[in-house]
Amino acid sequence: MSVHRVAVLALAGMAPLDLAIPLQIFAPRPETPYEIRVCGPDGPVPTANGFAMAVTSGLEGLDTADTLIVPGFAPGPPPTPFPREVLDALVTAHARGRRVVSICTGAFVLAEAGLLDGLHATTHWQYTDRLEREYPTVHVDRDVLYVDEGSVLTSAGMCCGIDLCLHIVRGDLGAAVANGIARGIVAAPHREGGQAQFVPAPVADRGDTALAGTRAWALEHLRETLTVPRLARHAGMSERTFMRRFAGETGTTPLRWLVGARLGLARELLETTDRPIDVVARDCGLGSATNLRLHFRRALDTTPTAYRRAFGRGAPYDHA
Repeated sequence: MSVHRVAVLALAGMAPLDLAIPLQIFAPRPETPYEIRVCGPDGPVPTANGFAMAVTSGLEGLDTADTLIVPGFAPGPPPTPFPREVLDALVTAHARGRRVVSICTGAFVLAEAGLLDGLHATTHWQYTDRLEREYPTVHVDRDVLYVDEGSVLTSAGMCCGIDLCLHIVRGDLGAAVANGIARGIVAAPHREGGQAQFVPAPVADRGDTALAGTRAWALEHLRETLTVPRLARHAGMSERTFMRRFAGETGTTPLRWLVGARLGLARELLETTDRPIDVVARDCGLGSATNLRLHFRRALDTTPTAYRRAFGRGAPYDHA
């Protein structure tokens, strides 16, 4: 398993939690190839919360990184003007084929460097108007958790940075490894949308989690027929109330959520077992191999067989 080097860029005024998220998720583990460091133009770097962060290397540390992550700032976008040497280092890294990622208002740094020109991107919902106004060449997606444009990825508010980092791990190493890391940090189940080019998922309107128990129960019964009436009965609500509350908590419908959960289980089964495709389809609740292939094609732009070949047990890591 070849080493994948991750560099987190520390800049003055950064939000400490935004910086801590990738440090935790990409921490070296026996099952992952990640090596992570904190880089900055000068150290120690003052954070937004009154303490300084030590850096392990200067900007030259970006030269050898495979993935570069720019944390967000607090409050609001970073102060301008941006250090020219930082912008040049990001542009050079991207031109060399490196993956560049922002968390929350770190998107403003990528936009200033010109790396978001003509692309879809997102940032904290409070600053999407400003991002759109100051960088009109960027296609700002407002109601998403994160956007994946291949070599450039952006997330919304800081907690969405967890979703984005787990999404990156899932793309690099598969669902089983990403799910294991999520369980280890007690993160919510991985959230993703249904398109291959971007990965949009609506942000929940409310912080209410009254239906968490019903969702957990559904995850244990994915093989069964799960309808809205059955889920509503489990939650002890009318169907109308259940639908409204479910959308408020998850930002999506119960049936779309179920498809995503079943695809997640299918991916893990494909990675960790040798079960035939039709058995995987049955065990995750998608019924038939044909239906499983249809949903894989729609959501991931691949097939179950190709996915197993890439991420199954013993598959080499070559997703640098």
